[in-house]
Amino acid sequence: MAYIGNQSDNTSWGGAEVEDYFALLKPRVMSLVIFTAIVGLLIAPGTLHPLLAFVAILCIAIGAGASGALNMWYDADIDAVMSRTINRPIPAGRVTRQEALGFGLVLSFFSVAILGLVTNWVAAGLLAFTIFFYAVIYTMWLKRWTPQNIVIGGAAGAFPPMIGWAAVTGTVTIESTILFLITFLWTPPHFWALALYKKGDYEQAGIPMLPNVAGERNTQHQILIYTLVLAAISVAPTLLGFASLAYGFVAGGLSAAFTFYAVKLWLQKDNVALKKAARQLFAFSLIYLFVVYLVLLADVSVANYFGGIGA
Repeated sequence: MAYIGNQSDNTSWGGAEVEDYFALLKPRVMSLVIFTAIVGLLIAPGTLHPLLAFVAILCIAIGAGASGALNMWYDADIDAVMSRTINRPIPAGRVTRQEALGFGLVLSFFSVAILGLVTNWVAAGLLAFTIFFYAVIYTMWLKRWTPQNIVIGGAAGAFPPMIGWAAVTGTVTIESTILFLITFLWTPPHFWALALYKKGDYEQAGIPMLPNVAGERNTQHQILIYTLVLAAISVAPTLLGFASLAYGFVAGGLSAAFTFYAVKLWLQKDNVALKKAARQLFAFSLIYLFVVYLVLLADVSVANYFGGIGA
């Protein structure tokens, strides 16, 4: 596989707007980070002053954005040849690579330092590790060299609820680990479905996504396997006793629907039908993760409310 070299650091067009720097933060990814971190923070046992909780979520969001900026700094070369990324600030010439690098490093430092000062250093350490894992282990090292890049990179995206939990408790527990695993196991079928119908983009960029390296059929197998494991983990909060049967039924129903789409994709052999099924799975996966976390938050909040009244 040919390696595509990074763009020259000496290229500069200037004229960046605030919106361009905001785009470096990958706001769509950041919105998922914020939501899952809030869930982790709110369902954790214990309390955190509302102002400190707001600052903690802000730090987690900015840390995630810093990871995105560092990712765009390093991946400017491949972003320039992919249809879905060609209009990002660096390949479009609105921000230089040096500016993106400096922006990402400054945000990384301050988000970790402030989180440690306002909550605890366990949460700050997790945030620092998440930024390092995404920017260095995933982006700089493994993304271009292994078809398991999404599995590895998904770990970074799965840490926010654990960080939110640690911001309140100062610990990592089985409950926060389950929250991590839900997002971690959701990531491969979500992104491999995208990779199936954006296969040409990844081929052009020279990124070894699973469909390009191992083939579409192997990707269909992997998606189904991860979906089945995710279905089991999604009901673990009920089995472990920190969510009710109502949550378990909803999570089980959503997982059944997710599995339906994964099986539907697995059955496809015609290229057009396969891409259509991949799009359907990708679209449903977005709904799935949001609703699972939302229902878990509502379930634990209601239980805590009535538990407080009973006390």
